Amino acid sequence: MSTEIQAELQAAVEHRRNFAIISHPDAGKTTLTEKLLLYGGAIHEAGAVKARRAQRKATSDWMAMEQQRGISITSTVLQFIYSDCQINLLDTPGHQDFSEDTYRTLAAADNAVMLIDVAKGLEPQTRKLFEVCRMRSLPIFTFVNKLDRPGREPLELLDEIEQELGLQTYAVNWPIGMGDRFKGVFDRCQGQIHLFERSAHGSREAKDTVVNLGDPRIEELLEQELYYQLKEDLELLEGIGPELDLEKIHAGQMTPVFFGSAMTNFGVELFLHSFMDYALKPEARNSTVGAVEPTYPEFTGFVFKLQANMDPKHRDRVAFVRVCTGKFEKDMTVSHARTGKTIRLSRPQKLFAQDRESIDVAYAGDVIGLNNPGVFAIGDTIYNGKKLEYEGIPCFSPEMFAYLKNPNPSKFKQFQKGVKELREEGAVQIMYSVDESKRDPILAAVGQLQFEVVQFRLQNEYGAETRLEMLPYSVARWVAGGWEALKKVGRLFNTVTVKDNWGRPVLLFRNEWNLQQIVGDHPELQLKASAPVISGQEPVS
Repeated sequence: MSTEIQAELQAAVEHRRNFAIISHPDAGKTTLTEKLLLYGGAIHEAGAVKARRAQRKATSDWMAMEQQRGISITSTVLQFIYSDCQINLLDTPGHQDFSEDTYRTLAAADNAVMLIDVAKGLEPQTRKLFEVCRMRSLPIFTFVNKLDRPGREPLELLDEIEQELGLQTYAVNWPIGMGDRFKGVFDRCQGQIHLFERSAHGSREAKDTVVNLGDPRIEELLEQELYYQLKEDLELLEGIGPELDLEKIHAGQMTPVFFGSAMTNFGVELFLHSFMDYALKPEARNSTVGAVEPTYPEFTGFVFKLQANMDPKHRDRVAFVRVCTGKFEKDMTVSHARTGKTIRLSRPQKLFAQDRESIDVAYAGDVIGLNNPGVFAIGDTIYNGKKLEYEGIPCFSPEMFAYLKNPNPSKFKQFQKGVKELREEGAVQIMYSVDESKRDPILAAVGQLQFEVVQFRLQNEYGAETRLEMLPYSVARWVAGGWEALKKVGRLFNTVTVKDNWGRPVLLFRNEWNLQQIVGDHPELQLKASAPVISGQEPVS
């Protein structure tokens, strides 16, 4: 490899940052995303997600159902430039029914931002998503949000993170006041107080007055009580808190903690600025040929998400590809690891939620959108040079099942097309009865909202009305060894056999007790809670 190409790839990696935001619903994730875009110069006015028609819609929530309900139900990618770096922000759904979409998105992330509501602390979905981050050893940055409202003591929240998640904490900044008295934050690294002025609904950048600790102006700008409280807290932090350790942060063992209010923009830019300094740049990734460095000269990438109908006028299908190594160039020809086919990548796009623009080049850490004429599946690797495959992305055990019925025979084609495209996308898992007389697809989901989204989208995007017939099962297990292994054990009671979209046997149980019964009666039968991956190597658990 020429030294020029090596230098180009190295420089590109140095100027890339990539992260996903995880949180419990209503912690303010979409609001924070909007404010990061505001400070990154990607939008000029931030719109909070509320179910009000008069208010600007949030950039990251582009789907009709998201705008109607004021929730995030699909992952999106937002790219913008900040401080001479290209940021790839992977926005994920907070709702637990869509945690599988979040899991897939975290497979493409280098860092995670954990958002916590100051009044509620760690909530169930945050804990669940944190475990996924831990499995992937992602560095975690914590943003404690909603300081403009009454909440719990900051020290108490740090203690909760340390005790419950086993993460060391380092407070990068410290809040001055809370609720109506929230005036700003103290930047511990620079030794400066940042006092903010509120703007209308936080739609513009907050005006920021910066003063050094000990500056005589503080007495005019800050209430004496708040100033003394700040000094007391800082003394305590210096006495009991650990030192900032970048190695521990990158290993996912220490979390830098930031306090602020995304709604009023207090502390958002300080967070973004520090994140640029502390975040992990694109790194080597595991593959069938070992760890591959981002500066490896050949282009490689993997598909972590498929999305249908981002542009309803053109009924498009887009594959989200994480660039892992080398340099992507428009119109390049690549090999498709799963099928062995050669594909020309002719219409690459820079993604910004629903908006896209054509791009010519991309580097490790970037996420690009590729037109998907039905050739890509989630987890696919595309590459140039020596064949390799990255870790695949498994499906997890659903907990709700229902036959999806098409009551209108004249809409059969639309129904079939919609089911096929939403299945490819991973919006829901789809299974089928082994009884050939039952041809209706079985929707398999983590929660009720997934069913509602599928029905809404089939109606809204494909013109196919549907109805559900619920099934009495709550546990699914894949059979290791496939149909052969199932045949050997003979007849099974208290379970029903269905096949997944790839034709593999899946056992459905009414409850955990029935599952344990089968496991006890047939110890030779190996059952798995997650599906074997279709493409790529099996992830190391």
